[in-house]
Amino acid sequence: MRLWTIHPRFLDRQALVAGWREALLAQKVLSGATKGYTKHPQLKRFREAPDPGAAIAAFLSGLADEADARGYRFNRQLIRNACAGCPQISVADGQLAYEWQHLLAKLARRSPERYAEIRHEKPAPHPLFAVVPGPIADWEREN
Repeated sequence: MRLWTIHPRFLDRQALVAGWREALLAQKVLSGATKGYTKHPQLKRFREAPDPGAAIAAFLSGLADEADARGYRFNRQLIRNACAGCPQISVADGQLAYEWQHLLAKLARRSPERYAEIRHEKPAPHPLFAVVPGPIADWEREN
């Protein structure tokens, strides 16, 4: 499961669609609707949010917004606990930089055209996240 901190506009089609499916699974986990993936490390930041359900809903909404911009049809009715004005979650710039390099490596192999389009851009976070100084997150599994 990879719930990208990076803004969805940088993701290729495969990562955007996979991110949607994985975030829907995360929503189930956070609501107690499934017994699988309950210990997944990337869920830590959502669990620590004041309202985990609203945080994952905001994350899903950001993915759906990008899907809409590309002409994809993600079913927004699957998003529970929609939260207008949901508080942002802090993410360290070290984490964002790590994920950026991870994404670029994936794109270089899987989607060279997308890699060429974004490789010189500055990474930006998903709208749910606010960047603060700091290292890679303690939940990250570094390659």
